Amino acid sequence: MGWVITHYASLALDRLRSPWALRSAGVALTLGLTVGSGLVGWLLVAIAHQIHPLLGIAIASVLLASCFAARSLRAAAMDVLRPLVRGELVNARVRLRQYVGRDTEHLTEPDLLRAVFETVTENATDGVLAPLFYALLGAALPDIGSVPLALAYKAASTLDSMVGYRDAPYTHLGWFSARTDDVLTWLPCRLVVVSVALISGSPQHVWRICRRDAPQDPSPNSGWSECAYAAALNVQVGGVNWYRGVARPKPLLGEAITPITPATIDRALHITRWCVLSWLGGFTAVVGALVGALTFSR
Repeated sequence: MGWVITHYASLALDRLRSPWALRSAGVALTLGLTVGSGLVGWLLVAIAHQIHPLLGIAIASVLLASCFAARSLRAAAMDVLRPLVRGELVNARVRLRQYVGRDTEHLTEPDLLRAVFETVTENATDGVLAPLFYALLGAALPDIGSVPLALAYKAASTLDSMVGYRDAPYTHLGWFSARTDDVLTWLPCRLVVVSVALISGSPQHVWRICRRDAPQDPSPNSGWSECAYAAALNVQVGGVNWYRGVARPKPLLGEAITPITPATIDRALHITRWCVLSWLGGFTAVVGALVGALTFSR
């Protein structure tokens, strides 16, 4: 996906000049990659299944695993936290630069911890739970299956992370990718908020903070995801970030009852894991109940 996006974007930006042409190219890129990724996934699994059912299961498992970033998300967090815990601020700043778009050269320890927390909680939705939502939705549709929908969402998410920016040169080329990702992530993100609220043990508190703060964030999804985790863990995120030397304030989300620490980030990762397990358990229970009801009715 990344290879296709990189080469297509380079070609479009080199040859197209008008905003209308770039926007049209962006629509074609988004529809082509999302639909194409889902179709390729479906064909690969179908062909492998025709060869042998176990091969079909194996191919589907590999393709689905590529859609989930839970392990890489934890690895990225630990990559920054290890030098930070040792007091190696310069090393931590350099490592954080690999995972975020903000300037990291002058970040203090609390700033570094906030950046890691925000990355972990935003990507919990984009990189783990939203792909899982579409995989489970696809599993409920026997003629489609988990792989096509999960891959299609992964394509939309990858497009958003690579070209879905308001800044040049992607302002026009990436607009449709950004909107598509926003629409596809909206429902899974709200389910994440509900799940985090229930897992926290204080659902009313989390929901009150999210209703108060999350709408202030310009993103229709990332603000809700970050705010839910912040409220559940009694910390505050947001504030001023610097991008290429330009200050960009973000609304404050949550309440600064306790500071963000490495333990807080570890707890956020555990909440994501519990969300995954609860979604899988809930889906299994619903499917089991439906199968039982159909069997009993016969």
